[in-house]
Amino acid sequence: MPTARFLIGDTVMGRWPGSNLYYEVKVLSYDNKARLYTVIYKDGTELELKESDITLMPHENNSNSKHEKKEENNTANRASTITEEKTETESENQAGGRYNLRHRKDQGDGKTVELEQKTETGVLSQTKPPAAIKTTDLEFGGRVGVFFLMFLLPVTVLALLILCGQKDASLQSFPLELPALQSLWDWQVFGIVLLWLLFQAVFSLLPVGKLVEGMPLKNGKTLKYRINGFYALLLTAVAVGVAVYQEVDLSYIHAHFLQFYTSALLIVTVLSVYLFVRSRWASEDELAPGGNSGYIIYDFFMGRELNPRIKNFDIKFFCEMRPGLMGWVLINFAMLQAEMKHQNLENPSPAMLLVNIFQLLWVVDGFWHEEKLLTMMDIVYDGFGFMLTFGDLAFVPFTFTCQAYYLVSHPNELSLFWIITLITMNGVGYYIFRKANSQKFTFRKNPSDPAVSHLKTIPTATGKSLIVSGLWGWVRHPNYLGDIIMGLAWSLPCGFNHLIPYFYLIYLITLLVHRNARDERQCRKKYGSAWEEYCKAVPYRIFPGIY
Repeated sequence: MPTARFLIGDTVMGRWPGSNLYYEVKVLSYDNKARLYTVIYKDGTELELKESDITLMPHENNSNSKHEKKEENNTANRASTITEEKTETESENQAGGRYNLRHRKDQGDGKTVELEQKTETGVLSQTKPPAAIKTTDLEFGGRVGVFFLMFLLPVTVLALLILCGQKDASLQSFPLELPALQSLWDWQVFGIVLLWLLFQAVFSLLPVGKLVEGMPLKNGKTLKYRINGFYALLLTAVAVGVAVYQEVDLSYIHAHFLQFYTSALLIVTVLSVYLFVRSRWASEDELAPGGNSGYIIYDFFMGRELNPRIKNFDIKFFCEMRPGLMGWVLINFAMLQAEMKHQNLENPSPAMLLVNIFQLLWVVDGFWHEEKLLTMMDIVYDGFGFMLTFGDLAFVPFTFTCQAYYLVSHPNELSLFWIITLITMNGVGYYIFRKANSQKFTFRKNPSDPAVSHLKTIPTATGKSLIVSGLWGWVRHPNYLGDIIMGLAWSLPCGFNHLIPYFYLIYLITLLVHRNARDERQCRKKYGSAWEEYCKAVPYRIFPGIY
């Protein structure tokens, strides 16, 4: 007769049906015939799980705590024997065959054997850490889609920069001939980009700022992160100030903008190859759930390893904000200087000032709240491959600056009415964005915090709750809504002569609509019937009045 691994009353980690997420559960009984454990979640939900879907609590000793305590009292110098058995590893998509979702009282004639709480010395067992689940739900059109995206994205950004730099930025005026090689590459520019990355990497390693733990990983461990981005931003500002005082011409960036982009693109490609190769030696619990399909092109694009590190240097966390966002601010400032130089202005135009100030506010806010990045999908779920590497080091600094780049060659006068309107619009968007994100972060950290304890919620079987009041009761993603309103305020200073300055806004809406769909799919798996109830309580996704 098979021996049960876990005893009645044991507190363990049980996998939630249809997902790769583990939550704290308590063992109630064991069906010896079906070989299923009946467990109860914190909210009272009872489910039946196989042994392969149960693992020990993080940092827990390999034996039952009560038994081990008695063992230590009786035989202090004798180590207990540990017998390790193999566990099944099944695909996430086979959840229906592995779980019985009936409550214990509805099990019919199935005989349930209550586990005895043993106190005598015996042979104990432990489970292996859960194996990485193979990715079967492919995004972006699967292998074919990501193959084309890897070429389409860099070419699209290059075309955008070419159009922004022309006097006539309409699509009809796009040059049919390829740019000359010397306009696309310069070794000095490449060296400057490398120095910029090294400069920011050194700042990120400075022993200033607090050391915090990230979200728990699949193996129950947590990684530590140095939160000093705001200090690095201040040091960067001082360095730029010194450069301006020494009369360094930052408009050099505008004059060699295409070469800066191609330099960044080469670095992205080399880094992506390195990340993919090193992921082959990563353990299974270090792999990302979305980049483990077994298809080389797809996994290269999505990223196989979740948190690639060189000792304590987290490559993904560094690239997510440091070089790209600070580069964004620096490029904007360089474009401001280039506008004054090209338009023979003593002071920057109101349109250029608004774009610089609005986007600087967003970047400063991001670094001030850097710790909250650790709860976002990019860090918690996505692997670090070509998609995020290109986004962080090339897409962000060279497309988010398109408004400032455009204004250098396409000045646009703003009336006092438009200036006040744009400031108000950006302020409203920022308030919604910051308030929503702060509420989410505070609620995740401590639902009993006075700042969020008044919010209405829907409990779920995972032990977590879903907010259904305040901003989060208005739409499901108020932070997305605030981001879009700000994006509109950043684009409007460029006027309405061309579509190019609105590229960021179009991209942002497309990205957030896609991310919303991915959020919905994952939350439906994670929360089950509670998510259906939540959708009825909060029917609008991003935009009020639009389902």
